[in-house]
Order: sequence, then structure tokens, then C-alpha cells
Amino acid sequence: MAPELKNIDLHMHSNVSDGTDSPKELLALVKEKKISLFSLTDHDALNGAMEIQNHLDQFPEPLLFLRGVELSCQDARGKYHILGYQYDRKGGPLHQMVQKAHDIRLEKVTARLDFLKREFGFSFREEDVRALFQNHNPGKPHIAKMMVTYGYAESVSDAMKRFLNKKKFPNVALPPEKAIGSIIDSGGTAILAHPAYGDGDQLILGEDMDQRIRYLMDFGLQGMECYYSSFTPRIIEEMLDLAGKYQLFVTAGSDYHGSNKLVCLGDTNLPAPQDRAPGFHAFLKAVQVI
Repeated sequence: MAPELKNIDLHMHSNVSDGTDSPKELLALVKEKKISLFSLTDHDALNGAMEIQNHLDQFPEPLLFLRGVELSCQDARGKYHILGYQYDRKGGPLHQMVQKAHDIRLEKVTARLDFLKREFGFSFREEDVRALFQNHNPGKPHIAKMMVTYGYAESVSDAMKRFLNKKKFPNVALPPEKAIGSIIDSGGTAILAHPAYGDGDQLILGEDMDQRIRYLMDFGLQGMECYYSSFTPRIIEEMLDLAGKYQLFVTAGSDYHGSNKLVCLGDTNLPAPQDRAPGFHAFLKAVQVI
């Protein structure tokens, strides 16, 4: 492994989705943190990654960048976040899937605002609602911030837990097979994000995790994000064992969201180059980094 690939972070978000840094600001921070290989994986959006690509030439020392995306999926078995890497810039299937996901997001924002008004009497000024919908990809964090501003919640976390998470959407989401298929059909590589955490509120281990991986592999899943900012050594070991068992690629990501989360850019729990799993080196070869 070349020494310039010591610092790697393949999972981060900009303000194109639910992060706080613009793509250009994120690029400067990547440079400051000396991260030599990175990916912008905005939720259900590609334009931030495309913007990053357009700014790379401004740096005299080359930065290695992978085009990325994180698709939010759900079916009868649960929720999944699927990361896609190095898809074709003009990959039609993925662009179509992202547009569908964006439309679903807008539907959910409208439904959540209606829910807050109906169940809790929370209302917002028309100009603030317009500004909400003018975000690239509005979602729960944007509504939660607005609730804090209005005094309806003490914090973003409070808004989520006490109010927003009570609105359920059992039948409005991308199915995982469509998401994975669109990434692969667009020349990309499909990876399960933070696998042990499921939808963020779960801890999935053991046979349940094994079944989940085999289920997604039937749709073409190619890898797992085994190195992750908040994974314990035990979780990392179990995820790596599964990836090795099924010969899946391995990736590493912080899930950085700027000030929206207490996660530092580059904090991936990725070990030194000589200690990384074979599946991680295999992934870098597959995306033509090494």
C-alpha cells in the first residue's frame, strides 16, 4: 500500500444532503486533514460529488476522489443504506434512481410537516417552509433544525426522538434490489453502509447479520463498510469475518456530517496499511485506486 493512502475516508456528507459543509468547504477540509483518498456520499444526491470532481484541479497536489452516493432503502425486512462508488458520471439508471429518491424525500417532508401540525399543533411560517423545500435534498435534520429555531424542541436530537421519528413510512422507500441494481448498472460498486447499525437505531449481529448480508447479496451487493467511526473492535471484527466469509469488498468511512453530528472527518477506525483486511485492498483495486 502506497504511503499516500494512509488516510482514507469514503463516507461523508455535504449540505447537498444533511451535512453542514458545502462541497467546496469539504474539499478544503479534506486537504487540511491530509486525507488522500475520499468520497462524498450524499444521501440520494449526486450533484455534490460532481461539484467536488470539478474542483479537484485547483489543488497542486493530487487528491484521490471516488464519486459516491448513499441511497436510503426499505422493504418488508427492514431499512438499509447502500453506498455506491465510481459509477459512470452519466450513468442513467443511477440518475433515475436518485431522482426517484429525491421525489420520495419531498413527499416525506410534506407528510412530516402535516403530521407535526396535526399531532402536535406545530406550524411554520410560509417563507420558512419555502426555504426548507429549496434545500437540495430536504429531510428530517432540516425540519428538526427549524423546530429548534421555533422552540418546539430543545435540540435536533430531541426533535427527532420525541416528534419526527413517530411518523412512520412503511411503504414509501426505494427497495434495496432497485438501489443496488441501479449502482451496478451504472458501472459502480454497491456497498452496505454501517451494516451492524441497520437504520441507525438497531444493532444487528450474529445470524441476523449473516442472513441480512446473504439477502442483499442475492441482489448483487458487493461489499460492506466494516471500518466505521462508531464501531467497537468487536463489531469491526465480526463485520470483517462476514466480509471474508463471503469474499466481499471492505470499505472505511466516518459518516461525517459537519456540525450535525459529533463525528470527525477521517475518523474511520481504519488500521495501518499493513493491518487492513484483504477485502479493503481488493476494493481499492476494483475502483482502480491501486
